[in-house]
Amino acid sequence: MSADFLVELGTEELPPKALKNLMASFAETIEASLKAAELSFTAIKPFAAPRRLAVLVENLASETPAKELVVWGPPAAIAFDKDGQPTKAALAFAEKNGIAASELKAENDGKADKLVARITNEGKKTVSLLEAIVTDALAKLPIAKRMKWGAKREEFVRPVHWLVMLFGSDVIAANILGLSAGRTTRGHRFHYNNAIDLAKASDYASVLKDTGFVVADFAARGATIKQQVEAEAKKVGGVAVIDADLLDEVTALVEWPVALTGKFEERFLAVPSEALIASMKEHQKYFHVVDANGKLKNNFITVANIQSKDAAQIIDGNERVIRPRLSDAAFFFETDKKTTLASLRERLKTIVFQAQLGTIFDKTERVAGLAKLIAGKLNADAASAERAAQLCKSDLVTNMVGEFDDMQGIAGYYYAINDGENAEVAAAMNEQYMPRFAGDQLPQTMTGTIIALADRLDTITGIFGIGQQPTGSKDPFALRRASIAVLRLLVEKNLALDLRDLLTFAKSQHTNLTVGDELVEQVLAYMLERFRAFFEDANIPAEVFQSVTAKQLSQPLDINQRVLAVNEFSKLPQAQALAAANKRVSNILAKQNAAPSTEVNTALLQEDAEKTLAQAVSAKAAVVAPLFAAREYTKALAALADLQQPVDAFFDGVMVMCEDPALQQNRLALLQQLRGLFLEVADISYLVPAKN
Repeated sequence: MSADFLVELGTEELPPKALKNLMASFAETIEASLKAAELSFTAIKPFAAPRRLAVLVENLASETPAKELVVWGPPAAIAFDKDGQPTKAALAFAEKNGIAASELKAENDGKADKLVARITNEGKKTVSLLEAIVTDALAKLPIAKRMKWGAKREEFVRPVHWLVMLFGSDVIAANILGLSAGRTTRGHRFHYNNAIDLAKASDYASVLKDTGFVVADFAARGATIKQQVEAEAKKVGGVAVIDADLLDEVTALVEWPVALTGKFEERFLAVPSEALIASMKEHQKYFHVVDANGKLKNNFITVANIQSKDAAQIIDGNERVIRPRLSDAAFFFETDKKTTLASLRERLKTIVFQAQLGTIFDKTERVAGLAKLIAGKLNADAASAERAAQLCKSDLVTNMVGEFDDMQGIAGYYYAINDGENAEVAAAMNEQYMPRFAGDQLPQTMTGTIIALADRLDTITGIFGIGQQPTGSKDPFALRRASIAVLRLLVEKNLALDLRDLLTFAKSQHTNLTVGDELVEQVLAYMLERFRAFFEDANIPAEVFQSVTAKQLSQPLDINQRVLAVNEFSKLPQAQALAAANKRVSNILAKQNAAPSTEVNTALLQEDAEKTLAQAVSAKAAVVAPLFAAREYTKALAALADLQQPVDAFFDGVMVMCEDPALQQNRLALLQQLRGLFLEVADISYLVPAKN
């Protein structure tokens, strides 16, 4: 037997940015509890709207399954006396498990004959469990701060007003958050502000929509909004830009969505489009519209929560609201352009970056020094790099960024253009923050790339230098993200820069660090460890990465090239045998008191196998030398794969640690040469699977 189960909690308007997560958590916790109770069901559907959270469980079993519990008792040898009568131990076992002494029996548990009791536990009625399950799910919602209201003692994210709990067509007797469960929900606050009685759980979504003017399904409501917004944009010959987060937020704000298109004066288009978009998105929750070329149009699309008989009034009201917002943006833009970024630098001297690391002005000075160094190493325009670094934080004190923090960097770009700075310097004002998140685009200009590197390296070095490196989940300065960004920039931009050198210089520019000489190696290790996520995402085995990191390298581009090469090598049929041989060679050499010579005396080669290996190693050394020089590691390792047969033959037929010291040292030298060839790329002995 089964039936649909519905729970709906009616509230005041829930936080829109949190609604989707609240919905998911509510459903997931209920689902986990049902599975833990071994209650079967066919589907679970979450619902959420501004004034409600709900879950519908389809075909939920009416009771938990019955279980047979097997309880083993004392051995039969001590459970019965010589006359076959139960002993005190047997009687105690019978009483404990609620069975008659006459029903005691023994079975073999696989080791010995023991008393056994087989007890059948009847299943529990589902309706008796649902109050606790729902209460637990509500308690586990990701709510940062719960509130009380009126004289009530209950706490929730918003005041609660009604509770629906139905199993099929039956109301479940439950009391949660001070509310007694019933079958009565409520419709739209304006279109149908009345009670609605649900005949059965499965009617929930359809009755609310058809009678109550509420689209309770969050995903369906979002899809409707997207379709309406796209259709509205087409009416004005444009394309709606639908940001996923904004769509979720708008979906959480309305129960009966109606998209409407408004306009603003074309004169505002002279303001940077990013500022206009930020104003429309952040303050008004509007979707913006672009033309076929991606240029912003003077239209916006708002989503109302009612079907108005006079939509023109709603549109007019929204146009009246957005006008002063855009006027502010235009005023800030025009005002800011009257002052150059260079002159704004003085104001940075009053803004603290970090108490021990000085002001934002101090930071720009350090970034300028590091940028100049990097530009020199890359044969780039050092003057542009230094200039961009000096100006890169000036827009932080502009009116535009003060009002729209998303304009940081973007505003700097526009103001640099206005000031007459060269194109690369201007681009760097915005590109310094790229990549802003995982998968984000990288800077297009070399100057922007240099500033993006220098800024992050200065921050990482400084924060580590005062002992505030990330711990656990705490990373207030986003050093993990900064480290990954540096690695991406160096690898994807093909920049052969040594991190150790850059970190050493970055450290030298700080004057108030508390961490000593170990700082550079500490930061380097931390940053290179972020590579793991790169290679995990590329499905490259951990041992491949370890084989390269064993060389203690500090140039990310080079490390990446080696990892990719070793990964390709590991797929070759000869790889495991050669890795095992390298492991064996490593173990042999590690036992020597001193490193053997790498010079092989051909006159001391006696066995055919060692002569063959010596010739093969010598020949391969000549082949791979230019490949190593060109960093063509994949080709080099592919060439070295041919050494498998002579290596195997050597270990099969030659005693390395023979009694003759001269022969022994000569053979060790040969192995040293062999291992040295592979070590030019990585320590492939790490590719040998670890023994359990």
